[in-house]
Amino acid sequence: MPKLPFSFYQNTDVNSLAVQLLGKQLFTLIDGRLTGGNIVETEAYNGIEDKASHAYGGRLTNRTSIMYQPGGVSYVYLCYGIHHLFNVVTAPEGVPHAVLIRGVEPVAGLDVMLERRNMAALKPNLTAGPGALAKALGIDKVLNAKDLLGDEIWIEDNGVIVPGSSVVASPRVGVDYAGDHALLPWRYYIKGNKFVSRPNS
Repeated sequence: MPKLPFSFYQNTDVNSLAVQLLGKQLFTLIDGRLTGGNIVETEAYNGIEDKASHAYGGRLTNRTSIMYQPGGVSYVYLCYGIHHLFNVVTAPEGVPHAVLIRGVEPVAGLDVMLERRNMAALKPNLTAGPGALAKALGIDKVLNAKDLLGDEIWIEDNGVIVPGSSVVASPRVGVDYAGDHALLPWRYYIKGNKFVSRPNS
């Protein structure tokens, strides 16, 4: 399947792009081992205007500098000192938009994912939730600031278009610090998919 082109990531409507990523396929190739899955859950972060964004108010640090690059690169950071989280940087250079990938449905390298997660059998929690999917796919800080058109981490278009009636919009998870912006319905997921992190109405 073709990789999503550079132009896809330049969209300045981060919410539209977060919805368009549903159904696309995220892959990693690490030490010759391919793993990947269908994206089933995303969250949009609208740059300097978004109180939940690392770049809110134009914040620019060593960590957030990657968000200001042209869209189509990875932004991986450590959350609570435990979980790595994978974000897709979007929009043109200087506009720090990002989409957090929160859930994938495994399609490749299941045995490798189970090994990485120390699990014996496939259950939804293998790749439901951003920390779980990053561990299953082998995503850590080494994959930060990578070109998503490269051969280490990328997203493919398998031609699947998720109908609007199957997309649920709800508030983002774990952003209570964002005040009124914590209530914005900027989390998107495929209705009824068991690899969506809770809550899944």
